[in-house]
Amino acid sequence: MPTRTPPRTPTRTPTRTPTRIPEVPRTADEFVRAVERDGIEFVLAMFVNVDGRPCCKLVPAAAVPQLLTDGVGFAGHAVGSMGQSPADPDLVAVPDVTSYSVLPWRSGLAVVQCDPHVNGAPWPYAPRVILRQALAALAERDLVLKVGAEPEYFLLRRTTEGGITVADPEDTGARPCYDARGLGRSLDHVAEVSRALGRLGWGNYSNDHEDANGQFEHNFAYADALVTADRVVVFRYLVQMLAQDAGLIATFMPKPFGHLTGSGLHLHLSLWDTAGGELFRDEQDARGLGISALGYAFIGGILEHAPGVVGLTCPTVNSYKRLGARDTTASGSSWAPTYATYGGNNRTQLLRVPAPGRVEARCVDSSANPYLAMAALLAAGLDGVERSVDPGPPNEADLEVSAAPQSGAPLPGTLAEAAEAVRRDAVLRAAFGKADQGEFVDFYAKLKHAEFAEYHRAVSAWEIDRYLTTV
Repeated sequence: MPTRTPPRTPTRTPTRTPTRIPEVPRTADEFVRAVERDGIEFVLAMFVNVDGRPCCKLVPAAAVPQLLTDGVGFAGHAVGSMGQSPADPDLVAVPDVTSYSVLPWRSGLAVVQCDPHVNGAPWPYAPRVILRQALAALAERDLVLKVGAEPEYFLLRRTTEGGITVADPEDTGARPCYDARGLGRSLDHVAEVSRALGRLGWGNYSNDHEDANGQFEHNFAYADALVTADRVVVFRYLVQMLAQDAGLIATFMPKPFGHLTGSGLHLHLSLWDTAGGELFRDEQDARGLGISALGYAFIGGILEHAPGVVGLTCPTVNSYKRLGARDTTASGSSWAPTYATYGGNNRTQLLRVPAPGRVEARCVDSSANPYLAMAALLAAGLDGVERSVDPGPPNEADLEVSAAPQSGAPLPGTLAEAAEAVRRDAVLRAAFGKADQGEFVDFYAKLKHAEFAEYHRAVSAWEIDRYLTTV
């Protein structure tokens, strides 16, 4: 259990040491001063590849001025899934100083998110570059996308046989969601994460035991889309490092256990104007959800492009074992959509309107690359706005028990189907494409088809049990 396992590394920042939340630097000079002010010894210059894997170099504080002028180079092919071969020039990580954060579980360590460049130009296969460019185009229309994230994960430990099991051996109930005893037994880990989020200044407002054994969620305040995407990346790193220090494993694999509810990364979306006005809110909404005509058009766009969007928000083979898996979960619910529908405060829909002025996308799972997921949802939603798409009335059915809805396309059933849906979606091709030719989408689809083919070639224990002596 995490409450009985001492941390492996004694250099972790003491959990009860009060820490001032540093001011966010806006310029290179402010960044240099912040590193000195905060007693930083090393900075992690970080970015993620297409698969969402964080990559970094450890930069000594003395080399920060050089990092700011020259960036730091990587062999792009070695990074993996970034559209480079061994013959290509360096991938140079250029820091975004506004993303600077002091990491609260190691003294003297900070992180800055970077935009990969090649030959001086932003690299079009880099997920953060893709989202940044999409948001820049949005800003030209005097619009801002704000996003709140709800990351879920499993806290596990290795068995003596080398398998995995939930970290808390007493967490065995069929419906453990919000269980106070389950939370209490893992309080050391959960509280450690909450303290870290507080020190980062993210506005952590709740932490809970989720619907599966060993599953947890931590909530923090919404922010501009790029800020939230950066925070999701750091959050995953933080949670996994804290778990490792305690001799445990934190996984963002969507469904590590066939009989338990999978993990999501629900994203709450809202459009604002540059003056701070909420563009999705309409208290006079005739449909009663508090959503404006623009908001409904945004919803309609996501629903129309849902198969392709899901290919980017559910990016692994394992993702499709979570979607619609209600008949196989111990709690009796998957909490994941099966059809492209929307509703009010109804968690069986792909899009949920939990309150006036915002829309929750429940088609995003815990393995999603946050930059690509947000870019996909934004592109689809804006297409709906441009064409004034009407999504029709909200669906109020419980889609976990009812038959297929009369409207609303079924979501892809496998990664291969989803990858093909991405490849065929003209709006996503343009939004993600290099020179509007869809080069990134073709690259992404090829990557995911290869991933599915590798999975399909592997012979599983299920196949041995099913066919060894029966055929």
